[in-house]
Amino acid sequence: MSTSAPDFESLLRQALQPIDPPADMVVRLELTLVNLTQAAQEELDAWELSAMRDPRNWVRPAAAAVVGVSAGTALVVLRVRARHRSRRQQSRNPFELAGRTLRDVAVEARRIARSDRSPSRQRAARC
Repeated sequence: MSTSAPDFESLLRQALQPIDPPADMVVRLELTLVNLTQAAQEELDAWELSAMRDPRNWVRPAAAAVVGVSAGTALVVLRVRARHRSRRQQSRNPFELAGRTLRDVAVEARRIARSDRSPSRQRAARC
């Protein structure tokens, strides 16, 4: 029994050894999040207000809103986190770092919101 214990521990160490993620994982994840956000936006653009009288029609727009908000939030977090090291080097104290991070979150959220707007929504927003 005692001879199998060291083998079991070494097997566990080998199995639980950290591995590096693929080099292009961040790019693929960002592309997937962008595609999800755009698909949700297109679904919401195709939605008609007159169809909302029937509660059975509420599922698709609600799901599109949840997916769009979730993917957009994850995209903001991913992009802000990627620039965290440079912000940390530029900041003199934790309060300044927090301020820079919040500004970066706001800028990135605006950028994503603008890129998700289709030309028809931009025209409607101007009217």
